[in-house]
Amino acid sequence: MSSSRRVVFVVGSGRSGTSTMAGTLRTLGLHVPQPEVVADATNPKGFGEPRWVVDLHHELLRRSNVQVSDARPRAWLDTGTTSGDHATRERVTAWLEGQFAVADELVIKDPRASWFLGLWRAAADRCDATSSYVTMLRPVTEVVGSKQTYYGQMGAGSDQGAVTRTAAWVNMMLHTERATRGQQRAFVRYGDLLDDWTRPVFALGEAFDLAGVKTAMAVDIAEVHRFIDPSLRRVTMTWDDIGVPTRLRELADETWQALDAIAGDDSTKHQEWCDQLRTAYAEQYAEAEAFAHSTVVAQRRTAAAEARRQASEQPGGSGADRVPHAIRAMVPPAARRKVRRALGRERPQGSD
Repeated sequence: MSSSRRVVFVVGSGRSGTSTMAGTLRTLGLHVPQPEVVADATNPKGFGEPRWVVDLHHELLRRSNVQVSDARPRAWLDTGTTSGDHATRERVTAWLEGQFAVADELVIKDPRASWFLGLWRAAADRCDATSSYVTMLRPVTEVVGSKQTYYGQMGAGSDQGAVTRTAAWVNMMLHTERATRGQQRAFVRYGDLLDDWTRPVFALGEAFDLAGVKTAMAVDIAEVHRFIDPSLRRVTMTWDDIGVPTRLRELADETWQALDAIAGDDSTKHQEWCDQLRTAYAEQYAEAEAFAHSTVVAQRRTAAAEARRQASEQPGGSGADRVPHAIRAMVPPAARRKVRRALGRERPQGSD
């Protein structure tokens, strides 16, 4: 007999309706592992995120040196390497097995989850559970605008923050599409969820064979009607409101069009379209890195100078040990040797 265990992963970029979807499935009977992340001003109706999952992802991202919204294509390789060790897989499997002791149908949502879908899929398989994926779709300008509004600016100015977040959205969404390909999945437009949630959600219940959704009682349905408020779409921005270079804007627009097409027809043709866009994004990002090389070198020199200054101000020749590791790691080996010579703490050749 097939297992009745189901785990639905709600994925996609933050501020795209993932919390609304997770909260809806929870209200209809799926179990969100407890405790949950506490609601705040950025999400007053709750995040629908298990605290254990969020803490795990924070830890793995830190070990991978990857940000939640990371625009680097190679970041996917870094997170895959970090989460692929046996101890981490055993740890996640044990936790997930404990949650199935509470309920057979789970919903796990965290914007960081896309970085670790292989880890979660393997854990679900070990628990004899069926994995399903709901990717929430919201226009990139609204996602970026919402992040700018609720999470603040990034870098030196608003344009820099918008560029970084737009690039990270493209990177996240295209790789999430690739990572869920061939799996039981659905793409749901945030606008459709707010306009009439019953259509996309009950379609999910049938497609994913979710007993909690298919047997929902009238009282639960009424509760979802109260939970979903069209005014949740509080930020509606266009490219006129966001300063992004033309080439990146065009790539982001086409990415949205491809994903929106998959929401209606998850065909090989549209998947190949996403493959082409993912390649184009990687090429565009590599070109941007090449342009920014001088800036990176200048920042390294600044970090090295700051490390030398802090070292010279510390008594007893122990200043280098007090320089934060993140700064020391950015200092080129030659500069580190000069600092040690100045402090009389030169190491044998080859010890860098």
